[in-house]
Amino acid sequence: MTSRIYNFSSGPAVLPMPVLERARDELLCLPGVGVSALEISHRSPWFEGVLADTEQELRRLVGIPDNYKVLFLQGGARLQFSMIPINILRGTNKPADYVVTGSWGTMAQGEAKREGTVRTAYSSKATNFDRLPAKAELDLDPNAAYVHVTSNETIQGVQYASDPEAGSAPLVCDSSSDFLHRPVDISKYGLLYACAQKNLGPAGVTIVIIRDDLLARSDKNLPSMLNYQAYAAEKSMQNTPPVFAIYIVNLVLKWLRNDMGGLEKMLDHNRRKAKLLYDVIDSSGGFYRGHAQPAVRSLMNVTFRLPDDAAQDRFLKGAEAIGLEYLKGHRSVGGMRASIYNAMPVAGVEKLRDYMRDFAKKG
Repeated sequence: MTSRIYNFSSGPAVLPMPVLERARDELLCLPGVGVSALEISHRSPWFEGVLADTEQELRRLVGIPDNYKVLFLQGGARLQFSMIPINILRGTNKPADYVVTGSWGTMAQGEAKREGTVRTAYSSKATNFDRLPAKAELDLDPNAAYVHVTSNETIQGVQYASDPEAGSAPLVCDSSSDFLHRPVDISKYGLLYACAQKNLGPAGVTIVIIRDDLLARSDKNLPSMLNYQAYAAEKSMQNTPPVFAIYIVNLVLKWLRNDMGGLEKMLDHNRRKAKLLYDVIDSSGGFYRGHAQPAVRSLMNVTFRLPDDAAQDRFLKGAEAIGLEYLKGHRSVGGMRASIYNAMPVAGVEKLRDYMRDFAKKG
């Protein structure tokens, strides 16, 4: 392969071209530093500056209040499935409520059960996770230690279009696959976390934004590598952080602010991209069948099926032949999944749209 494909993978996912180009140009030697970002010490003045600037870029872009800490961790969202109940459920003598709307919410709930009492405040498992709850369907405990939601389920393609409801308990949100695709009101969240490899950077770094009152729940006797307070005290550097990954996150944040114009404009951009594909699905006369209910369809992961397995095999082979890659859906849902995160260019979505139209005409 001598040219770039359009990468519709659910993650690690496409990165902005300006970010890749700058990283390429600086890979061998950072300007004024003399070494690569892959080689430099995490205790160097250069990286200390990058880490501080990345936090400030994130605070400015999202609007993070002063009573929240920003942590840069490792282990992905799956480690957070455990760290969250270890730090803010254990020892509270309260239950944790989980709103389960897909595969990732299911896994998060399963890990939490190891640490304390867990309630299912809602589950759409009976309909194969094709919907989100109406407010009246939520069975929330007002005394819960927290309410956990997943803002976007990559496998099923369902997504909250606005900040979820949590009642009076602190809202904890796995925002791994749609973080920074739209503005959020952080003040509505007790804790929001996101692994980087969907919308923010490469694999290896996870962002945790945690309110001070929840941070205070971390028991000082917890192992330090599982303790939010320990990370906060060391400014995310109690061990060697993922230097290169954080450097790329810094570049992505600058791209979002300077090139894309911020999160409001990013949301408009994402809506336009998703509409290109959903219009084809909706106008195909049933040839393409979306998995998610229309009112909660994801702007990040467009999931759909074709009439039969043979058609789906032909679709994938034809797509790969023209540089449209990684469209196969997860085995639990089947069909196709087009992940069109922030950095997916409009040209890639337009090419997929045109291919879908042509393929449907040929049957």
